[in-house]
Amino acid sequence: MRVASIHTYPLKGCRRTDRDAARVEPWGLDGDRRWLIVDEQGIGLTQRQHRELVTVRAVSRPGGLTLDAPGLAPLDLAEPTSGEEIQVRVFRGRPPAPVRAAGREADVWLRRLLGRTARLVWLGDPTGNRVPWPVPTGSGAELSFADGSPLLLANTASLDAFNGWLLESGSAEGPLPMERFRPNLVVSGAAPWAEGEWVGRRIRIGGAVLHGVGECGRCLVATIDQETGERGREPLWMLAARRKVGQKLLFGLQMTVRAEPGEAGTVSVGDTVQVLD
Repeated sequence: MRVASIHTYPLKGCRRTDRDAARVEPWGLDGDRRWLIVDEQGIGLTQRQHRELVTVRAVSRPGGLTLDAPGLAPLDLAEPTSGEEIQVRVFRGRPPAPVRAAGREADVWLRRLLGRTARLVWLGDPTGNRVPWPVPTGSGAELSFADGSPLLLANTASLDAFNGWLLESGSAEGPLPMERFRPNLVVSGAAPWAEGEWVGRRIRIGGAVLHGVGECGRCLVATIDQETGERGREPLWMLAARRKVGQKLLFGLQMTVRAEPGEAGTVSVGDTVQVLD
């Protein structure tokens, strides 16, 4: 099994960045979801509320971020290390996290994009944001602005199996690309749905050791075309028919980061994937 692709999302809810390699930090891949758009109450805004975010390219660089979207001039921002300190929540029911506000220029840019008041914030210190459930012994509990775990892994064979179901059903929406599921790490060479067997196990990927903590329950974001913003009914309808466990529609594996002595903490495309226990 090997790493087929690596992806980060510098601004939560916006377009992905394809990577050849990434450093694995306790809270996820470097540069992944350290920026967030929030509303007037400090609650995160994503594609759930604004499908137009699929058009926004957020390119991270050392010390800052560049935002680009159709019809707007690119905006280059420095990390607001001395910006206003506020508390925000990724979701209304989550504990607050301390962040720095990016400032008026960014907020004006977002208002033009979204047609509403919004603020851009930066998570300078992820140690103040925590995974919202118990983590395995030996795993870090720090979290970026990801939904609930530092990394999401997906399996190319599982997507192929899913698209086979769509073909058999006669659905006009298939095949779906992997980008619909917004993973961080995509692996090839595994059997379909093998990632479900990695829950509770340690997985070495390149120079990092991760822990499978649970299959990922999918939400409405997966129904949004990541190129156009158009919404369909898949993959949720087919997952409801074939991959429903309890109230969750499952695709992908949520993972935490383990602190293993001697590990380099870097993953690259082509790295081997090994289930350790």
